[in-house]
Amino acid sequence: MTGVDVLREPTEDDLDAVRRWRNHPQVRAASFTTHEISAEEHRRWWTAVRSDPSRRVLVYEHRSVPSGVVTFSGLDGDAPEWGFWLDLDGLGDALMPAWIGLERAAVDHAFTVLAVPALHGEVLAGNAAVLALHRRTGFRESGRHIRRINGIDQEVVRLVLTREETPS
Repeated sequence: MTGVDVLREPTEDDLDAVRRWRNHPQVRAASFTTHEISAEEHRRWWTAVRSDPSRRVLVYEHRSVPSGVVTFSGLDGDAPEWGFWLDLDGLGDALMPAWIGLERAAVDHAFTVLAVPALHGEVLAGNAAVLALHRRTGFRESGRHIRRINGIDQEVVRLVLTREETPS
């Protein structure tokens, strides 16, 4: 495989893949919404995101292959947030490099293209791998709270990275 890692605007042709990646059992288990997303629910989400100027959804291409999704929300406020998911089945041995590439691309996009002063995110406290990656990128913990997910209280770690704290 050749090519570079990029974030790009999604097209209608991406919708089925985006939903399939989001419905992967491991992605759902690490998410705040864990049910399998129907085609109808996905279409409603897609329509809402495309018409909301405070939100962005981008497709991540790893080595020129669509491999994940980056979401930004709250772009009209003082605490914009981001999230992501990857094509866990399709990436195979390239999962870790893609994961790191997606994180770098998302942070760069947030601070250069979207020009946000800080980027926030939330991660389940038990998701040690994602917390480690975010910390490696420079995110720091800004708080914790409990969120009920599927009837179970789960600890959530809130993270933040400011433009000034971004590693060079």
